[in-house]
Amino acid sequence: METELKLSEYEAVIFDMDGVLIDSEPLWKVAMEKVFSDLGCKLAKSDFQKTVGLRIDEVISYWNKDQNLGVKDENIVEDDIINRMIELVSDHPTPLNGVNETLAFLKSKHLKIGLATSSPNRLLQAVLSGLKIEQYFDVAHSAEFESFGKPHPAVYIETAIQLGIHPNKCLVIEDSLNGVISGLAAKMKVVCIPEKTHLKEPRLSVADYMFEDMALMLHAIQKSC
Repeated sequence: METELKLSEYEAVIFDMDGVLIDSEPLWKVAMEKVFSDLGCKLAKSDFQKTVGLRIDEVISYWNKDQNLGVKDENIVEDDIINRMIELVSDHPTPLNGVNETLAFLKSKHLKIGLATSSPNRLLQAVLSGLKIEQYFDVAHSAEFESFGKPHPAVYIETAIQLGIHPNKCLVIEDSLNGVISGLAAKMKVVCIPEKTHLKEPRLSVADYMFEDMALMLHAIQKSC
């Protein structure tokens, strides 16, 4: 793992959303627990650790098979979860520590800023609007428009294309193993800021950089400038 994060090596910074910009991972678990409970499936919040970082359609497909739920139209379940998530995000629109300061600093350095998330586009828009940070992003892209979600690199590759920046000039900010793998597979450098409610995951050490929170990452960047 590298020790010094030099911003001069990059032309763009691409952020994941859930667990990076907003503390939404606990909200996902609340929303999924409620909707799956309504289906007669008694999954606990801890069970959803297995599907962290996947697109919501992939999460639903996984549990539909794993729990033999017999759900014929998974799109209905997806809509219910996303609707609940938008309600929860609207009630708790709080950015994680260091997010606003980091975005403002990167913008002041004239770097391109992207967002690449596994979450559906309408939730992406709800988060950006709720946090009032839309103005910072040159591109915001959802993996719902890709054939494959994370850990496949498609969402990061497409975000770089839309930014007009070569992947090896992009720095990714992630919190989950699937996200880290996605960024690395896109041939980008990856910062991992582990989401606090996740179980300890030693494999996150494959990331190029590791910080406890974004404020500490920003301090490291500013120190190297």
